[in-house]
Amino acid sequence: MNEERWRRAGSALWRMVAVWGVSTLTMMVLAGILPDFQLQSPDGDSGTRIAMTAALGAGAFGLLGALVWPLLVRALLLVPAFVLAVLVFFLNGSLLLLALRLVPHGRGEVNPETAVVVAAVMSAVASATGGALAVRDDAAYRRRLYRLADRRARREPHSGPATPGTVFLQLDGVGHDVLLDAVGKGLMPAVAQMLGGMPSHRLTPWRTDWSSQTGASQLGILHGSNFDAPAFRWYEKETREVVVSNRPASAGELQRRAIERTGDAGLLSLDGASRGNLFSGGADQLALVLSVAVRRGRHNRSRAGYFAYFSDPANAVRTALSFAAEVLREMTQSTRARLRKERPRMGRGGLYPFIRAFATVVERDVVVAAVMGDMLAGRTAVYADLVAYDEVAHHSGPRSRDAEKVLARLDRSLALILKVAEHAPRRYRVVVLSDHGQSPGETFRGRYGLTLAELVRAGCGLPVPRKAGRTHSGAEARSAVRAALHRPVEERAEGHRSSPRRSDPVVLASGNLGLVSFPDVPHRMTRQEIDRRHPALLSTLANHPGVGFLLVRDAEHGGVVLGANGAQVRLGELDGTEDPASLGPLADFGPGAAAAVARTDTFPHCADIMVNSWYDPAEGEVLAFEEQIGSHGGLGGDQSRPFLLSPVVLSEPVPKGGELVGAEQVHQVLRRWLREGEGPQVPVALRVASAVRERRPGPPREGARLPEADAESA
Repeated sequence: MNEERWRRAGSALWRMVAVWGVSTLTMMVLAGILPDFQLQSPDGDSGTRIAMTAALGAGAFGLLGALVWPLLVRALLLVPAFVLAVLVFFLNGSLLLLALRLVPHGRGEVNPETAVVVAAVMSAVASATGGALAVRDDAAYRRRLYRLADRRARREPHSGPATPGTVFLQLDGVGHDVLLDAVGKGLMPAVAQMLGGMPSHRLTPWRTDWSSQTGASQLGILHGSNFDAPAFRWYEKETREVVVSNRPASAGELQRRAIERTGDAGLLSLDGASRGNLFSGGADQLALVLSVAVRRGRHNRSRAGYFAYFSDPANAVRTALSFAAEVLREMTQSTRARLRKERPRMGRGGLYPFIRAFATVVERDVVVAAVMGDMLAGRTAVYADLVAYDEVAHHSGPRSRDAEKVLARLDRSLALILKVAEHAPRRYRVVVLSDHGQSPGETFRGRYGLTLAELVRAGCGLPVPRKAGRTHSGAEARSAVRAALHRPVEERAEGHRSSPRRSDPVVLASGNLGLVSFPDVPHRMTRQEIDRRHPALLSTLANHPGVGFLLVRDAEHGGVVLGANGAQVRLGELDGTEDPASLGPLADFGPGAAAAVARTDTFPHCADIMVNSWYDPAEGEVLAFEEQIGSHGGLGGDQSRPFLLSPVVLSEPVPKGGELVGAEQVHQVLRRWLREGEGPQVPVALRVASAVRERRPGPPREGARLPEADAESA
């Protein structure tokens, strides 16, 4: 407690010194501009002497304002507001005249009418500086939220629920080992406190599905099913459309399919809040949720969180200053990376500094404020996603200094949420988790000079463009920016729209996972059909040094994994053991790889050819088919090993010696924890009717209907 008090005192002292310095500089500038305002003797003074005079004058003015102004305001309470507004200028000018009289040797001189102008400018500058410094201080920010909560409590007096609430905070893209390394380096003291000494939380790794990315993971975690979500983006032959997880129409359709499959609305269906996520989880309170951003109009709740946050001017100042600082930080860091000739490295120019600042500052601040508001309102279950680390790690690398600094700032956000929990009207259990990790490595294009799409075209005997194309990153932050700005999102496939003929393959990338589909064939092509049409394609892909393995469907044996030099594994003949000799090209990809691939093979929208990139087990590196040097989406390395940090008061996620596998199993664990706290029970009978009223299979498209629980305004 004493340490906290000293820290607050030091922060307040620093703000006072900063305001004093800015006021001194302002006074010197005004003395140089206004002819009737002097800070030196008639014979002239040195610059140092002028600065000392300005410092004394600014200090005296600030001190008089702090001591005298409250008394003047109290004395003038009965003065009409308009008269008081006019008197403020003259009273401020009088205080400045008095302050200058206190400067030794009479060096401060100003005419009364000029004193009014100088005092007004100095007061405005000092107020803006002090306010800006205060809103950037977490303690001041937290105290302001407490005051708002106290006012709400006085207006609506009631005791909080006896049962605890639960906050699920997702640190997007943070792998289990990355988290432990950050704690070991002292970058995340809040997490370290949870795990050290008498630990309040336990850390559990879990294993993703083959598609190790936010779309599949969060769909499974929030809605209990990610069946038929083979990648971040995939082609659906019956509709000739590409599903992209971070597009609003696609997210809405995937959510509808999951609800129809599971028969319930989701993890957050009773008194829940979903903040910054791709999917709603069945929550009634939504902000920055992409699956509802397809709706246009004034009441679009995807952006409602921004409006609520920025309606407070203090929040706007706090975030605007941090946004500008983050843009400059990114420019500095990218310049340093170029000068040092770091490898691997990718281009970080154009709009990227602003997209990064949006993800690491704007979206973080809005989501954290929304979570704290939910806690102060006593909501039962809250799930929020912070995408900051994932965005930076894609461009700088998952273990880079840039990414580590983002982890430190995320830890501060976590600490802020934990502090607010102490003032909430009910007890809260805070669960921290990630949806996937990231694996480092250069891009496929950077190493071999061509993209996966161009390699496929070469294997098909089709012309390959001279200039290598580029597969743009599908990071969540870019779609969040578009949704925030209300910009339309293109729904056609990057690979498909440029194909001159329907028989040309559609090639899509999700991190280090590639998908090849032939749009003129209505069904999933077999290995034999592919060989008859393009005899060299499968061998070209399987034997390329940048490819780890392929998944195709054999007409006789079902799912088959192909590797270099003719290696193949029939998935139907595996007995569940992890014998490297029987796993063939899957052996290097770790335990559970065969089961993950076999599950994807059962998906109706599994591509004709699924391509997983090369993986180096010794270095943990993969080759991304997108323009990313930190990637996820397939198998290989840290991307498949996220974490679950849960309070010890909750039951063990899995029995001793067990393993947590797949997002759907994580959903079951989180649902069990909510039941243990007598939290939300999904009212299946009431929710399913509205959730599946329109049972229409088919493409994601604008206007896709969602459960009625999601249609209300937040």
